[in-house]
This record gives sequence, C-alpha cells and structure tokens, in this order.
Amino acid sequence: MSTLIEYKCPCCNGELTFNSDIQKMKCPFCDTEFDVDTLKSYDDILKEEFVDDMKWDEEQPEIWDVPEGMVGYICESCRGEIITDKTTVASRCPFCDNPVVMAEKLSGLLKPDYVIPFKMDKEAAEKAFYNHLKGKKLLPKMFKSETKIKEIKGVYVPFWLFDCDTDAHITYRATRVRRWSSGSYNYTETSYYQLVRGGLLGFERVPVDGSTKMPDDLMDSIEPYNYNEMVDFQTAYLSGYLADKYDVDSNASEERANTRVKQSTEEAFRATVTGYATCIPNSSTVKLSHGKIKYALLPVWMLNTEYKGEKFMFAMNGQTGKFVGNLPMDKGAFARWFLGVFAGVTAIAGGIALLLGGVL
Repeated sequence: MSTLIEYKCPCCNGELTFNSDIQKMKCPFCDTEFDVDTLKSYDDILKEEFVDDMKWDEEQPEIWDVPEGMVGYICESCRGEIITDKTTVASRCPFCDNPVVMAEKLSGLLKPDYVIPFKMDKEAAEKAFYNHLKGKKLLPKMFKSETKIKEIKGVYVPFWLFDCDTDAHITYRATRVRRWSSGSYNYTETSYYQLVRGGLLGFERVPVDGSTKMPDDLMDSIEPYNYNEMVDFQTAYLSGYLADKYDVDSNASEERANTRVKQSTEEAFRATVTGYATCIPNSSTVKLSHGKIKYALLPVWMLNTEYKGEKFMFAMNGQTGKFVGNLPMDKGAFARWFLGVFAGVTAIAGGIALLLGGVL
C-alpha cells in the first residue's frame, strides 16, 4: 500500500479540510481554524510520520487484487481500503469520508508550482446548475422538473501555464468599395490592398489542462482565472477535495498552447485593421521566444446528471463561479419555434408585397 496524508486537528484530532469561505483550514468538530501557512511544518511532520513498515499487512491474506492501472491505499483513520487510479492525488475515504492526500504523487517532477484555492463551495455550484436551466425555452420541461444532480465534486485540475514572447508578421488581402450613381447608371468601384502587420506581443499564463479526464472544451469555457490569487502550492489546499496529477505532460501540451498563442496573436493584429469592407489573412508567421512553463492546480466543480439514458456534464470555475455545460433540446419546442419564426417572416413579406402593390 502507498502512503496518505491526513491533516489532524491538534486540538481534537478531527480531520482538517480547506474551507473555501474563510480560505483557511478548519476542523468541522471543534471549529478551530488554521492558516495554511502555519501548516507548512505540520506538512513535513505528516510526511515523516508515514515511513514505518510494520510488515503485518504483508502477512495477512489479500481479499482482492487491485485492478490493473489502479492503486490501493489504507485509510489511517478507519483502516478501510481506498482504490484510486494512478493520477489521483487527493480524494476521500469511501468508508469514513475523511479527506486524504496521496503524498508520494506530489513529489519530484509531479509537484505543482502553484495552486488557486477554491473560493466557491458545493452549494454555490448546485445553485449555479439550477440557475443555468432558467430561461432556456427549448429545454425539455421534464428535464427542468425531474432532473437531479447525480454527482457533484470539487476537483483540482492540473494545468500547464505557458509564458512567452511572440514576434509576428502577418499580411492581409483587403478591399474598399465605393458606390455612386450618375444618370441612369449605378457604379461600384472595388479597390484592393495588401496590408502588413508586425510587432511583438507578450503572453503570460496561457492555460492548457493536463488531464485526459477533463474535456478540453469545458476547461476552455470556464476561463478566465484570476492568476493574481494564485499561491505557492501546499498540500493542505487539497484536503477535502479531489485532485489529479497530469497525465498529459508539458511537451504534449505545447501544440495546444501554440495554437492558442497563434490565434490570439492573429486576433490582436486583426483588431488593428479598420476601415475596409473585407479583410482576409494571406500569411501569418509567429516566432516564440523566452518560453517558460509552470505547473498549477486550478479549482473546478464538476457536475453530472442523466436524462433519458444520456449523460450530461457541467463545469463551474471554482474561483469565479462561471458555469458552462450543454443541455438537451426539446425537438417539438424547436419545431414550434422555427415554424413561428418562419410564419412571422412570411407575414412580414406578405405585408410588404401588399404595400408595394398598393403603391404601384
């Protein structure tokens, strides 16, 4: 079995968890609060406490084998067995519900540089889900009235943060159109231009999630994060939440980072082109320099529900509260809406025709 870290309250020996409301560690039993910084030395002590090998576990018959790709742990509170996959670094015991941190997965190259602590709690995530359903006219009524959140969990998601400078050179094909009338004739003049834009841009903390478990579109959609609130990583922040280590390394994430940097660079320079009828990129060259990569854990609330056998996943930014997720559509309501719009357009067109007929 591997080692776990459980933060015990020095006052009553209860399980400490990170409280997002007060941004401190808090004991749910005696309500004692601790600053995260005060637990730095406590963190080192916890790691030193779990170096003994008592041998007796090896002498006991195994009840079952840990499935391939999974890792087994023994809860220090109730001695229950915790089975997780190899990327999980924080979880809860399924027997006593105490929060646990898998210490050895955070060492060496796997240790994050930074963390943004949770500011939004579970109740806020649940409330955001039901607010997300309001005002959706094409949402099935049964989904609104009967759907229940099947699972809700706070997860620290691994992200790679890319810093770089860019030197860009972009050309565009653009046009300007002039129209006028003279006598019985209408004239149109189209002028063609080749535009050149170039310069330097700096990027800080371009995020790319490093977990294959998390859909990229959901993780992109809950941005942005306020990185001014990012702090140096400490394992205490993970207590009471789930957390994963990356299973997509920084090298494999560079392609997505490059795509985001290139698109943002092109959009920034495109915004400087004004006064043209059309503007089409012709060529684009972006060179990177001074690249730096940091590893951080960012807070995300993940929610899951089902409707007619189909699973729906939602995500909320655990710092800002931004909520995203796809919803089912009532095809009957959509058909009625479409026919209503079509009928309205037809009625307007008919009225214009009658008006024109009367004028003629």
